[in-house]
Amino acid sequence: MNDLLIGDFEGPLDLLLHLIKQEKKNIFDISITEITEKYVDYIKKMEELNLDIASEYLVMAAELIEMKSRHLLPIENKQENEEEVENPEEELKKRLLEYQKYKETKNTFLELAEKRSNYYTKTPEKMTLYTDKKIINNNEVTANDLLNALQKLLERRLYQKPLNTKITQKELSVKERVDKIRNILKKEKTIRFDDLFDNFEKSYVIVTFLSILEMAKNGEINLKQKNNFDEIYLERVD
Repeated sequence: MNDLLIGDFEGPLDLLLHLIKQEKKNIFDISITEITEKYVDYIKKMEELNLDIASEYLVMAAELIEMKSRHLLPIENKQENEEEVENPEEELKKRLLEYQKYKETKNTFLELAEKRSNYYTKTPEKMTLYTDKKIINNNEVTANDLLNALQKLLERRLYQKPLNTKITQKELSVKERVDKIRNILKKEKTIRFDDLFDNFEKSYVIVTFLSILEMAKNGEINLKQKNNFDEIYLERVD
């Protein structure tokens, strides 16, 4: 007997597809006589287990038996009947094909839904909610100016091939990155904003950007920009 019980199927078409799959045949190659016997045999075995059989399964069994009986008719009578009504076998095969497409599509969406459930989506928020507007200095360079400069820098990197990056051995903290920037500014009083991003790993970029904001907020550096959208420079405050 089949391993699957009647309750494991979503309807008679689902059961028929299962039986066809067991035969490893194409839907249009199935023998209506053979598939009818297997279907009716399955329904009988389910009844022997005292399982309730939904009426839709019994209706399908009746339709299959009727189709099978057509094959037993004399050829002349069969041709007369086929002229009166559409071929029910072809209609059934078309229904099975449509159901198979539906089931494959359904399974695809279920897999996508399962994968999507592993992600959490957070609505975008303005960076200004998390930055101190006091970092604006006498040169009128704001946090938004820094964000725009960083965005342009990252966009330019997309067009540079190959992309040379360094693999960091460990996570870098804001404190450690601030110390490195201080050491750079000890040797050079002024440095370009872009030059501080010598590594384009996501964590490195974020830590570097936060370090610049921190130093500007604490008054350790001045942010200079001659004109709007020009390059931004960091200048050490002595």
